Amino acid sequence: MAQLIGSKGLKGRQKAAALLIALGPDVSAEVLKHFKESEIETLTFEIFQLEKVTEETKGQVLEECYHMAVARDFITSGGADYAREMLVKALGKEKAQEVIERMAASRRPQRFSFARDSDPSQLAQFIGSEHPQTIALILAHLQAAQAAQTMAHLAPDVRSEVALRIATMDRTPPEVVEQVEEVLKRKLSSVISRDFTSVGGTQYLVSVLTSVDRGTEKQILEYLDGANSELAAEVRKLMFVFDDLVRLDDRSLQRVLREVDSKDLSLAMRGTSEELQERIFRNQSTRAAQALKEEMEIGGPVRLRQVEEAQQRIVNIVRRLEDAEEIVVQRGGEDVLV
Repeated sequence: MAQLIGSKGLKGRQKAAALLIALGPDVSAEVLKHFKESEIETLTFEIFQLEKVTEETKGQVLEECYHMAVARDFITSGGADYAREMLVKALGKEKAQEVIERMAASRRPQRFSFARDSDPSQLAQFIGSEHPQTIALILAHLQAAQAAQTMAHLAPDVRSEVALRIATMDRTPPEVVEQVEEVLKRKLSSVISRDFTSVGGTQYLVSVLTSVDRGTEKQILEYLDGANSELAAEVRKLMFVFDDLVRLDDRSLQRVLREVDSKDLSLAMRGTSEELQERIFRNQSTRAAQALKEEMEIGGPVRLRQVEEAQQRIVNIVRRLEDAEEIVVQRGGEDVLV
């Protein structure tokens, strides 16, 4: 489904897609001729997702592209110091620093970039017999969606151990990363860098688990329950937050609301988006919606902790109903219901 994207939130491929949209079909067609087929497919998908782009966003990405081009010209003409001086004169100190930092990030080698064009099933075959820590290191350098698809092709006992190691991963010495890259590059490609890498962690595992199918997610969480119950609880807490109620279909949302205490709901809705509030009001009876609005209006100040606790109690209801297969929470790797 196409997204309406404003001036904030664009990253990586989304920004490249927005730039192509801003350039128009004729210029974009010429630009795409210089990309590999796999890259063209990726950008085409992103363009489809960004079918509606605001004029503000178009102007923003065009301006950023222009600044990057100017910066490269300055570097070619006189090196980094000259580029910095000219950019400060042209854009001001703060803007110049932003451009220089973006250029540095774009030139920084990406670890395991050679693996990002690999088919997940083939990649799983290549790395499936490696030590779980090695597999975790490789997957933690991939996009969450690709890591999820690759993990789904691993043996159940292997992916459970890999999931645990991803969640508990912190910083990896460069010599270890290089050694793993050397082994893998002989099969796929090569890219070597020497900075310490900070990857993985609980939040990354959550990103992976929200992209896999429900069966894989459940199997991994059950394993984490036994291996590290505190970590499993933290992962569950992060996987579905109160604002994600907007992702539920109307029937599922109505089922959840039947289980929720009205006081919890009035507390939980404080500070939430208008979109979510409207969805909740629309899926209640007229009388219940009016009562909820009145309770929210007359309620006095409350502590943020009380709001968060009420939201978590509702999230727990969502998880319980999903486990009982009474509601559907759409996630990656599952067919859309029709």
